[in-house]
Amino acid sequence: MPKAEIGIIGGSGLYHIPGPKRTREVRLTTPFGRPSDAYVVGELEGRSVAFLARHGRGHVLTPSEINFRANIYGMKKLGVERIISISAVGSLREELKPAEMVLPSQFFDRTRGRVSTFFGGGLVAHISFADPVCDTVVDALEGACEASGVVHHRGGAYLCMEGPAFSTKAESNVYRSLGMDVIGMTNLQEAKLAREAEICYATLAMVTDYDCWHADHDAVTVEQIIDTLNRNVENAQKIIRAAVGGMPRERTCKCGSALAHAILTDRKKIPPATRRKLALLVGKYV
Repeated sequence: MPKAEIGIIGGSGLYHIPGPKRTREVRLTTPFGRPSDAYVVGELEGRSVAFLARHGRGHVLTPSEINFRANIYGMKKLGVERIISISAVGSLREELKPAEMVLPSQFFDRTRGRVSTFFGGGLVAHISFADPVCDTVVDALEGACEASGVVHHRGGAYLCMEGPAFSTKAESNVYRSLGMDVIGMTNLQEAKLAREAEICYATLAMVTDYDCWHADHDAVTVEQIIDTLNRNVENAQKIIRAAVGGMPRERTCKCGSALAHAILTDRKKIPPATRRKLALLVGKYV
């Protein structure tokens, strides 16, 4: 099975990335089921990468249908150490304009019933998640935005809602009052699971429109949103290439040891089946 060091998860509008060399499609099975699609593994800017379409090619999965555990476990199985996640978002701030990029530093969960952990079944672990993104990956994305001439904003909070319907105006205004900056439907689960898998993670959030709080919202047509999304995808592809090429080869962050002090369960009490199921994630600790 081929290996990759950098994972790229594409969201709405980004179902492939141009330019990888010597690509190969890899379909994986995991203890948590099947990932959203085949991973496209290849070489980009001299680095080994694995690309996955979060919603499947053709956009066939709603946010609530995505098997986030299988997607992240599959990245781990391929050897991925860092993930760049691309996500279309709505803006909750006047200054975060459509067609711009945001590099969120925080997440806020408004989903219901999604599984956001690999653990359970007799093995308990509590990761630190105060700072949910990896600064090294964010640095690479910020440098890539600058090199690509794309307007971007570093920091801010990504509110992850359930969907698939968008917010009511009441909800949108409450989110603004809470200090949220952008709104999307997918990245919170990915970030948590990546941390549990000891994979560095950061989001490139593509602003497609103002959420429904904005006075001009009703004047925005679907065609305008699609046009903005297409422009965002073009910019995202440039940013991804530059970020992959500029990513440090050595990991010096703490993401790679996130489980070192997180496992609370007495090692003698871990059920053998759970130990086998999670061996890829916890083998070095248990």
